[in-house]
Amino acid sequence: MSTALITGAARGIGLELARAFAIRGWTVLATCRRASEQLGAVGVRVIEGVDVCDNGVGEYLVAALHGTSIDLVIHNAGVLFPDTLDDLDMNLLCQQFEVHALGPLRVTRALLDHLTTAAKVVVLSSEMGSIGQLESGGDYGYRMSKAAANMAVACLAHDLGHRGIAVMALHPGYVSTGMTGFLGEVSAAQAANRIVPLIEGLSLATSGQFINTDGVRLPW
Repeated sequence: MSTALITGAARGIGLELARAFAIRGWTVLATCRRASEQLGAVGVRVIEGVDVCDNGVGEYLVAALHGTSIDLVIHNAGVLFPDTLDDLDMNLLCQQFEVHALGPLRVTRALLDHLTTAAKVVVLSSEMGSIGQLESGGDYGYRMSKAAANMAVACLAHDLGHRGIAVMALHPGYVSTGMTGFLGEVSAAQAANRIVPLIEGLSLATSGQFINTDGVRLPW
């Protein structure tokens, strides 16, 4: 039986990904800062107290895993603090970097000894972090932190490829969640059902790419 670890799984896309993989027979380790009632009803192992911004998150996770081997890591934890050039809060901007760019690095590095041969690492990014597709300004913290996350994915693909580990950045689409004020074009469940096949198809041959949910490669 395969095992997946998902960050930020208490709600939204993370919750629905946990549900989708559990339905497919995976053992799911759903990590979050605080568990939700919905997550508790999914039938997965919940690991609370996981803050990807905490430099001690690695030691915390390793202790909680008790040597468990992991086949898939999905870095889903995310935050959004809209801003403009005239209204920048540097603390909130930095927090987005901590969650989106540094968080996946902290967790991935901590789990290296737990990752199986041919394991996969997936970072849920956003087309808002694509420099090649930029058509508007604003949202500096979110855009810049997602662009940094994309660079982390590209670097990890190089560094982990010799271990047989494939890495991907994935844009889930404009999803209706609390983070988007429920203004998205697709539900979290729909997004998860689109994401799962893309993760299943990830291999070393496609490692290091930034992919849309339609399977089309996005520009960094």
